[in-house]
Amino acid sequence: MLSRKVEYNHNKLRKRLYRQVGTAIADFNMIEAGDRIMVCLSGGKDSYALLDILMHLQAHAPLQFELIAVNLDQKQPGFPEQVLPTYLTKIGLPFRIVEQDTYSVVKRVIAEGKTTCSLCSRLRRGVLYRVAGELGATKIALGHHRDDILETLFLNMFYGGKLKAMPPKLVSDDGQHIVIRPLAYCKEKDLAAYAEIANFPIIPCNLCGSQKNLQRQAVKEMMQQWDKKFPGRLETMFRAIQNIQPSHLADKTRYDFVGLKAQGEPIADGDKAFDEEVFGSSIEEMTLMAVAETKPGRAVSG
Repeated sequence: MLSRKVEYNHNKLRKRLYRQVGTAIADFNMIEAGDRIMVCLSGGKDSYALLDILMHLQAHAPLQFELIAVNLDQKQPGFPEQVLPTYLTKIGLPFRIVEQDTYSVVKRVIAEGKTTCSLCSRLRRGVLYRVAGELGATKIALGHHRDDILETLFLNMFYGGKLKAMPPKLVSDDGQHIVIRPLAYCKEKDLAAYAEIANFPIIPCNLCGSQKNLQRQAVKEMMQQWDKKFPGRLETMFRAIQNIQPSHLADKTRYDFVGLKAQGEPIADGDKAFDEEVFGSSIEEMTLMAVAETKPGRAVSG
């Protein structure tokens, strides 16, 4: 039997995730009345959590929408094909298992030791878009969370030369579907804890053999180190992608630098970028210094 403190922390975690998902859905108008939402279920902790939280919101939301779970069986050797049907039947949710041998395609096309994720993702996405059309789904829900979004931001910056991440909502490449990421505000470590509490029957992805040297894994480890050493840094970075100032970057397709002229009046997009800005950590450091300077026996510099 769980102690009161453990039960309290579990409830606190659940409520936090419910709130974050509900807020993301509202902020980006992800779900509308009458939607038929295809929830992509891989068998990993994130997609399980996504489905579970959406089912909770469905039961308590003021608007009506449908959920249908879809899993793509990629024919990986040893894949436990009965795990998801058993789980979905148990919780009483409509589902569809799609069998498509993308595993053999990836292994044939990608040289041994090379990254398989990109091709695997493209093949999987194409199949899921097709199935969404067959099911009449109005939205496709994916289990990417806040950390996935930030990792993608850094991958594009470090290796792609682009300032781009994963949006919480987008139109698919073929223009036929709306893709949503309701976990956009959720931390990966919270989702891992939620999955452990719920005891989901997790299925690991072994197509790539974990590929520990992937660029994404290196970025993930960097972010985890930051989170330990500088608590709050990841939250600040995520706020940054919600607060973009094109006039203080250098993309001439997003801001008319060529046509920019002095009008003789102050403008909001002025030269504040050249000011010496004071950030949160600096304020904390200066406060500590000020307190130290005012202790007895220390002179306060004028």
